[in-house]
Amino acid sequence: MGRVEGGAGADPESWAAGLHRMWQAAQDAEDITDMARHVYALMLAERDVVAVTGSRWEGRSLRYVRRLTAGDGSAATTTPPAGSVRTVPARLPAQDGAEAGDRAPVRLFAYDLAADDAAFAPEAALLAEAGARWALEARFALGGDDWAAFSLGVSRRQDAGSALPGRLLQLGEVLVAGNRRVLEHRAAERRRVEEAFLAEASLQMDASLDERETLERIARLAVPAVAEACVVHLCRPGGRLSPVASVHVAAAVQPWLRGVAADDPWLGEALRAAARRPEGTLITGEALGASAFGPRSEGPGREVRAVTISPLRARGKLLGTLTFVYHRPERDIVDLRVQDDLARRAALAIDTTSAYEQRRRNAEQLQRHLLPGKLPDWPGAELTAAYEVADDSLEVGGDFYDAVVRRDGGLALFVGDVCGRGAEAAALAGLARHTLRVLLEDKVPPGEALRRLNSVLTGQQTARFVTAFVAVLTPDGDGHTVEAASAGHPRPLLRRADGRVEEVRASGLLLGIVPETLYEPRTAVLEPGDALVMFTDGLSEARSADGTMFESLLPEAVRECCAGDGDAAAGLIARAAAFRALGDDDTAVLVARVAGGIVEETQ
Repeated sequence: MGRVEGGAGADPESWAAGLHRMWQAAQDAEDITDMARHVYALMLAERDVVAVTGSRWEGRSLRYVRRLTAGDGSAATTTPPAGSVRTVPARLPAQDGAEAGDRAPVRLFAYDLAADDAAFAPEAALLAEAGARWALEARFALGGDDWAAFSLGVSRRQDAGSALPGRLLQLGEVLVAGNRRVLEHRAAERRRVEEAFLAEASLQMDASLDERETLERIARLAVPAVAEACVVHLCRPGGRLSPVASVHVAAAVQPWLRGVAADDPWLGEALRAAARRPEGTLITGEALGASAFGPRSEGPGREVRAVTISPLRARGKLLGTLTFVYHRPERDIVDLRVQDDLARRAALAIDTTSAYEQRRRNAEQLQRHLLPGKLPDWPGAELTAAYEVADDSLEVGGDFYDAVVRRDGGLALFVGDVCGRGAEAAALAGLARHTLRVLLEDKVPPGEALRRLNSVLTGQQTARFVTAFVAVLTPDGDGHTVEAASAGHPRPLLRRADGRVEEVRASGLLLGIVPETLYEPRTAVLEPGDALVMFTDGLSEARSADGTMFESLLPEAVRECCAGDGDAAAGLIARAAAFRALGDDDTAVLVARVAGGIVEETQ
């Protein structure tokens, strides 16, 4: 075997035209194989060339070899089993395309086919079989472990004045340049696909503010687009990494994956090590060792080719790790850069949902403080209450209600609503509720209690106003006398024992607007079987899709919900929720039903 430097040789117009056509074909080719097809006919037209071979290699292993001989209409391709045909290490081209001091990416070699040269197998036998006596080989790297050889079988040895080596060198350089273009095109296309995938992943992860659903989406969208399996671990108190979501492309393998994610010591140590690094970690081959993912493991682990672990970091915090498990060949593994990008997006989604969940819990806790933990037991009436948050935002609503037994034995009931939502509304609702509770418990009449509350609220100098309705029930024979006062609040309804529904006609100016406002009380009588229904405007102003307000259906709903022994307040809330298509106001309902049987209406 000898290296051929390759002279310029003759360059007739036909050769230049053929080379130009091949270059044009290379511009449109999607693979080095496509480009090589145009080379065969061009080289077989040269004098002394009796056969042409093209071989593609992955490291030392032959992927395929193709031969075309003079007079053949098509090339014959041989694809041996993976790893069954191997070459000598010395034949591998340098992947930088050059030896020391030599920048040429293509090497030319000459062979005497009568000699037994293992460095030129299997091409030597194929060319000799076609009648060639000598051979020229152009060898070049394609990127990674891939490389190729394009060889000519010739009938006579080429001397220094022959143009054939130079032309083979030119063809090799065209193939290398064309392959570089193909690789650049593939890289650009892959980047577009990756960017589209990451954008879609962000949309999927941002589509929910539920923490559990977000974690499951992260795992599901990555399988099988990124890998055959995905596991999400989150940091727990004490630095422990706990699995919170896992998906395998094969449903039957998921129990095994969950078990490994939870209990495998090797994986636990690998996760802790990867979490300390700024970027992801790729673990392949022998590095998987005797782990559940190693070649000596049992079950699905034996088929694992690689494991990648990327830290989940957001806003300066380590949240956990994102692990991908691959059964596919290592060359098909998604770029670790893409995995790290996905991990960063996942971490932001997790951190956002965690923050939202914490705010939601805080809002719920604050809302609970605005409502009584338990309604009092009062022998004269059965009390039920219900509350619904119609707005799914994290802002606390301003609706409130309460019931308190007065020092004189009477029962004071009130409902109220602060305009708007948020911390200021919640603060005013808390102030109003506790002020009314103290005043009413101390036997202050309803109208006077509202007057004093108005003085307190106007002193706050807030732009928000408050509505409220207060009723005091005092035993009177078999029934109760009701003294009521209203401050701009929706009028409660009386559901009589015989089914009639009436309004309690009390009215007054909004609280917190005009100082020293007076609130005139009104009285009514509750007989056995009657019910007093108090509510905020979220109930009456719930709207259907066509704009109809629930207010028009409220009397009938009160009549039916307060007729039996069920929870009348919850029943009204449920009816309004089923009716509502528009409107996002919270709803509070407080119902007092007088014990006893149904009686005729008392005028």
